[in-house]
Parts: sequence; C-alpha cells; structure tokens
Amino acid sequence: MAALTSDAPFVAMTFVVIDFEGLTPAGRPAEPIEVAALALRTREGRLVEVGRYEALMRPPADVPVTARDVQLKGITQRMLDSAASAAEVMARLDARLTAPPYRLVAHHASTEAGIIARQAAHCPVLASTPLLDTLRLARVVLPGLRSYGLDSLLRYFGIPTPAGRHRAMPDVEVTSEVLSRLLADGVAAARWSTLLELDIAGGLQPVRPPTAPGAEQDALF
Repeated sequence: MAALTSDAPFVAMTFVVIDFEGLTPAGRPAEPIEVAALALRTREGRLVEVGRYEALMRPPADVPVTARDVQLKGITQRMLDSAASAAEVMARLDARLTAPPYRLVAHHASTEAGIIARQAAHCPVLASTPLLDTLRLARVVLPGLRSYGLDSLLRYFGIPTPAGRHRAMPDVEVTSEVLSRLLADGVAAARWSTLLELDIAGGLQPVRPPTAPGAEQDALF
C-alpha cells in the first residue's frame, strides 16, 4: 500500500467504516436499529484503528422486531425497548466527528447513504461526507468473481466469518479488513495510487435528504 501512503490527501484522511442493521417495514424505508463505526488512519504505512462507536437504536413503536430479525441479527425487542432513539444515537455519533477530513466506508454503501440521509437533521457531518463503497472497489480490482457480497469477499480473502455476522460491529470489523486487502491489491495491480483514484473507482456522493412535503413548493416563492 506504499503508493497510497505517499499520497498526501490519503494520509490526511480519516476513514470511518460504518454499518447499520435495520428493520424493513412493508412500504417504508428501513428503520435503523443498530450502528457501528470504526475510524481508521494511516500509521506506518497501514490503516490502524483510532476510534470506534456502536449503539442500538429504538425503532418507532409501529415497527416491531420479527422472529426472522431475531434469528438473523440476534437483536430482540427487549434490547431495543431500552435503547435511545435513532435521532439521539446519530447525534452522538456525529458529535464525535470533530477532526475532518473524512470518508465513510461501507459495503454496498448506497444502503448506508440512504439511512444517513433520512437522519440528516441529526447528523449533518455524516450526511455531508462522501463515501467509498468496498463493493465497487472489489469489482474494479477483482474482476470475474461470481459474487461481490461481503460473505463472498471474506471467503476470497480467507477472512474468518465473525461469530456475530449481521451485527453492526462485527460487520464493520471485517469490512475494515476487506478494505485493507482491496487497497493493497489495487495498488499491486496499478488500479490506484491516490485518494482521487479511489474516489473515481468506488466513491459515492452523499444522498440528498428527503424533501419534506410542501418544502419544494415553498422554496419556489
């Protein structure tokens, strides 16, 4: 990864690997019930952890946890009943982002971008931060794989599947490992050597927050 660590914008960047677990009520966007974030900085030629955050979030009362949710994620209704609201949790996470510049990193990052956009009023720093998508980076540096899902990349790189797969922090931890492998392989294959080239290969701009009903019309006058 030496080429990237010679790029001043890359070295100056804090990469925040982020993941949400959510409930998906019929006909509505996903409601987040857990978030985890792992901050990485360049130290001695590699990315190292400099901070982490995780929290459960209480969903709206009309969005219950189903038996399948419990089976897949291991998160129960009782665990969420005592959690803070998504607004509170996202505001606390946002308040920790005091030393820009940042890139958010996620696997299939458009999902995380959409959740953040819907919480933008409570996390303005997160909502304005560009993202890097490890799925897009993998497609560039590992052409020809049958699947670019996170589990497939863990198998490809020989990264053990964590016991808590589908909980936010274990997923963030293995996504961080995948990111490091992709960066190194991309440098070795001459796919990228700068932050700008990473942004071109796998970058996403933040999603615009949803417009409140009537707001667009009001803005015309």
